Amino acid sequence: MAALAWLMIPLMAAIGAGVWGSWAGRNRKAAGDGVELAGYTRFREAMERTEVREKSHSDAR
Repeated sequence: MAALAWLMIPLMAAIGAGVWGSWAGRNRKAAGDGVELAGYTRFREAMERTEVREKSHSDAR
């Protein structure tokens, strides 16, 4: 009976590894880059506006 208990340890480890492997290798839905690209576009536009303001302020002096 003790030998069966020791055989259960690697069996459970193999089952656990199989479950983890199938979970880690699953197909995930692509989130898409739409939100990130929109944020970058807003950031770039804000930086361009700041650059224009700095040039207009330095010309006025």
